[in-house]
Amino acid sequence: MESTAVQQPPQPATREERFVVAIIRHCQQNKGTAARLRRADNPATEYQSWEFLAAFGIDLENDWERLPFLTVAATIARQKAEHNGQAPLGRALALCYDDKQNSDQGKAKLRRLLACQDLMEVVRHLRPTLALIQSKKTPPLDYQRLLKQLRQFPFEPQRIKAQWAQEFYGHGAKRDQAEATS
Repeated sequence: MESTAVQQPPQPATREERFVVAIIRHCQQNKGTAARLRRADNPATEYQSWEFLAAFGIDLENDWERLPFLTVAATIARQKAEHNGQAPLGRALALCYDDKQNSDQGKAKLRRLLACQDLMEVVRHLRPTLALIQSKKTPPLDYQRLLKQLRQFPFEPQRIKAQWAQEFYGHGAKRDQAEATS
């Protein structure tokens, strides 16, 4: 007798992958959790998400560990994400200002992020940027990549800033090249 085993999807490998998958699943299954997580990146109400973060093994006392997870959780909950996206932060920001007339505004937002000196400042400036990205209906963000970048920012800020700039300007270079050939 043959048994037909149901294949299980592979388990996410990294902590970032597991976290993003869990947040998306919890937000889809529980509106109360989603509501608490939407407020996770507001310092006055972030405590409402601590139960979830602590259960995931995140050290609530360390800003450099807590803030990246709070920022990404709030973004996923606000955007009602159904899956991890493909768009890196810089590319998603560039897509918000895809026409040349508004590209200076996008460059100004990027420069503001690139001028940040510490993680606290980055997450403070990311909140309106992420809201803008959501409002412009760009392709879904790569939440796992963003979480990895935010977790690495305290240790390698220049490398992370260079990645954001490359994502932003690399998109513009591709657009300019396409316009030149048409």
